[in-house]
Amino acid sequence: MKKKTYIAMLRGINVSASNMIKMPVLQKIFETAGYENVRTYIQSGNVLFNHKESGREELAQHIREEVKKSTGSDVPVIVLELEDLRKVQQSNPFLKSRQEDVTKLHVTFLAQKPDKEKLGRIETDKYLPDEFIPDEKSLYLFCPNGYGKTKLNNNFFESKLKLDATTRNWKTVNELVRLGEELAGMI
Repeated sequence: MKKKTYIAMLRGINVSASNMIKMPVLQKIFETAGYENVRTYIQSGNVLFNHKESGREELAQHIREEVKKSTGSDVPVIVLELEDLRKVQQSNPFLKSRQEDVTKLHVTFLAQKPDKEKLGRIETDKYLPDEFIPDEKSLYLFCPNGYGKTKLNNNFFESKLKLDATTRNWKTVNELVRLGEELAGMI
């Protein structure tokens, strides 16, 4: 059976003393659930692993259930294949056409493709100088005053789009691709 490399992003763990899950515990949860070559990256819920080819939404649901069973924390999980994450990395419009400062760039990952009508209702001019550009199941963010000061955060997008969302800074996106490529070499 063909195996793939996946990246799971858990939303809202180890933030302001809520949903505290140590990375070795999270790694063990994944290993016990049958995932292979499990690695974590920083404390914010990034887990890379190899597994038989599966649907991303089913994997996300399974991981969410396993985390809840083991820790009592019910946290949204978004799963990407390595190829999906590479595509996000290579397609950032704020780098391709504008060459913005990478420390001001983030990506909000969505559980599903957003409804175009809901997306169109967001009055983007109200949030300037912060900007976002949608692409498939992600939103590229440019926050010149920092992500901590933007209104374009996970709660905002979840409320407007009625989807689970989790955001990673550009450095993390790049590192997850690098680590994912290492992991893909282990298959």
